[in-house]
Amino acid sequence: MKAVVSEKGQVTIPKRLRDRLGIVPGAVLEFREESGTLVASKASSADAIASVYGILEVGRPVDELDDELRGVEGG
Repeated sequence: MKAVVSEKGQVTIPKRLRDRLGIVPGAVLEFREESGTLVASKASSADAIASVYGILEVGRPVDELDDELRGVEGG
């Protein structure tokens, strides 16, 4: 498969490869050079907390939960 590099250095990854490799919009890729060849790979999530931050719903204000966890009475 071939792709043309734009004036801004952008390349469209062919859909067949994106689908097969699970590359979705917003995915982060790492680029490196190996013996004169450009190699791209999906970046691993370096921060596991950041990848799940905000997905839980606690059903009450965070300040109230924080007070409870710290043992503060009367919030």
